[in-house]
Amino acid sequence: MTAYECLLAARAPGRPTASEYLSGLFTDFLEMHGDRRFGDDRAVIAGIARLGKRPVTVIALEKGGDTADKVKRNFGSAHPEGYRKALRQMKLAEKFHRPVICIVDTVGAYSGIGAEERGQGQAIAENLMEMMGLKTPVISLFIGEGGSGGALALAVADEVWMMEHSVYSVISPEGCASILWKDASRTQEACECLKMTAQDLCFLGVAERIIGEENGEFEKVYAVLRRELSRKLGELEALPVETLLERRYQKFRKVGAREE
Repeated sequence: MTAYECLLAARAPGRPTASEYLSGLFTDFLEMHGDRRFGDDRAVIAGIARLGKRPVTVIALEKGGDTADKVKRNFGSAHPEGYRKALRQMKLAEKFHRPVICIVDTVGAYSGIGAEERGQGQAIAENLMEMMGLKTPVISLFIGEGGSGGALALAVADEVWMMEHSVYSVISPEGCASILWKDASRTQEACECLKMTAQDLCFLGVAERIIGEENGEFEKVYAVLRRELSRKLGELEALPVETLLERRYQKFRKVGAREE
């Protein structure tokens, strides 16, 4: 599958959104609302759940299902209050020694005037800084699109896992083609240049694992994810906090570095 075909698969109508992963992976989910500063961003779903018997904090970027839901969720593009809500839940997870699982599916953070006025860039930067030092395990799972800082704000994790047909990039291919070549019709070429597929990103050290999609049989996918997430969280929780933080730091220091 080409990079452009992966992009189309990540955007395909009917592909499971974050809400469906929440239902498929977790039990006893209790959603928390608001950032205690401005409001509640419905593009970000955050709360407490159980993964098997393990209590976890779950934070997800939700694109929405039907048209009305997409509008309510702002098509998965979070405002600054969404990222602040996410950070609030992360800090609570740290306080109560719960691991954090982030589910990422967004074209990017919302870039409207209101979002900029309320500090979109600062909210994302605070998440990057705080997640690097968060004293509890963090795993980020990319289930569709991962766009720019909007995705990175939930991806400073001990491990990044990507679904087989998900993508993760600093910019959309359409935006890249428009900026580099002033020609949005070169989107397919931009997809190849951006190295945005799960296979590319594992090779570059950005992601650690690719999860197969079982030819669209997502009940099987959820079963695999439940088992593998539980196993990996057990490994990470067994590490001393100092070791966990140092490994996370070194992971990002090494991203993209290759030896000849």
